[in-house]
Amino acid sequence: MRVEICVESVGGVRVAEGAGADRVELCGGLSDGGLTPSLGLIEEAVGRTVKTQVHVLIRPRAGDFQYSADEVSVMVRDIRAARVAGADGIVIGAIDAAGALDPVCAAFVEAAEDLDVTFHRAIDVSASSKHALDQAISFGFTRVLTSGRQRSVLDGAPVIKELVRHAAGAIEVMACGGVRPSNAVQAIEATGVSDLHAAVRMPVPGAANSAALFAGVGVPQGFDRFDTDPAEVAALCELVRAR
Repeated sequence: MRVEICVESVGGVRVAEGAGADRVELCGGLSDGGLTPSLGLIEEAVGRTVKTQVHVLIRPRAGDFQYSADEVSVMVRDIRAARVAGADGIVIGAIDAAGALDPVCAAFVEAAEDLDVTFHRAIDVSASSKHALDQAISFGFTRVLTSGRQRSVLDGAPVIKELVRHAAGAIEVMACGGVRPSNAVQAIEATGVSDLHAAVRMPVPGAANSAALFAGVGVPQGFDRFDTDPAEVAALCELVRAR
């Protein structure tokens, strides 16, 4: 079993490394579903990890996964920059108007060269997860990240389990969708995956009088942002190691 923790700060990277996570998915803007992190954050994350791999999300904007030629150009540049900065992997995805994997995915995999490449949850809004999985295999992706087309990993477990069966070892299937220590064992048993992905965050108090103007989206009253939850990450990693 492997655990990937979604983080958006150097502090989150430290937490994941300290807990023994196998990977971090390094992002910016998690309140927008995750965006490409800054080059500085990538370099800091790489410099502060020894055992935990750093996989960088490449997503130039919030919204859907149909990208213009200009956006694709930016994404390819960001992949190359992340590779040069020492990232171990790339997390990316694009869907065409018909709901299939966009052919530009070939350029993404090529730009990543020898890095791991994960096709992210764009698979959950494809026309067919099974067909998208076959395409991901043909493009040379290392793994796919999926919640089984549902918000919750347990609700999407039947679809995830079918994708694991359909992949037959040709590609890794990583489960996500509200994964926590409280449901991780059930998720593993229901899906048959060997990889879990979790964005385990907690609200962080803000400076006096700052929350009213600058609080992040969805942050509770009295707080101004979210960051990685050390206790939950440690519990999740320990639980998986125990198996």
